[in-house]
Amino acid sequence: MEKLFALLKFNEKGLIPAIIQDEKTSEVLTLCYMNKDAINKTLEEGKIYVFRRSKNQLMIKGGTSGCIQIVKSLCIDCEGNSLLFKVDQVKAACHTGYFTCYFRKISKDGEVTLLGERLFDPEKVYKK
Repeated sequence: MEKLFALLKFNEKGLIPAIIQDEKTSEVLTLCYMNKDAINKTLEEGKIYVFRRSKNQLMIKGGTSGCIQIVKSLCIDCEGNSLLFKVDQVKAACHTGYFTCYFRKISKDGEVTLLGERLFDPEKVYKK
C-alpha cells in the first residue's frame, strides 16, 4: 500500500475524492471521499468503503441498503489527487433510490429532467 499512498495527494483532512463509475455502462455513479483506512478496506475486501464526512466515520457503501459496489478496477489521475473506481453496482448507487446520484439533467434554461427511475423507496430502506 505504501507505493500507492506515495502517489496520492490527500487534502489537509487526510481525504481524497473518489469517482465511482459503473464498469458496464461507464455511467458515473457518485463522488465520495476516502481516507487511507477506506482505501485499505476497499482494496482488501473488494467493496467500496467511504469516509462519511457528515458522520466522521468509515462506512461500507450500501451497508444499510444492500446496494454495495464491487470493485473491478482502480485508477489514479495524473497528479495523484483523485481516484477512479470502476465497479459492479448492486441495484442502485444513490441513497435516494436511483441507479446514479446524477439522475437530474439540467437544460440551458435551468429546467430539471429526471433520468431513469427510482429503483427502491428510501423511506422503506432507511427507516429511523
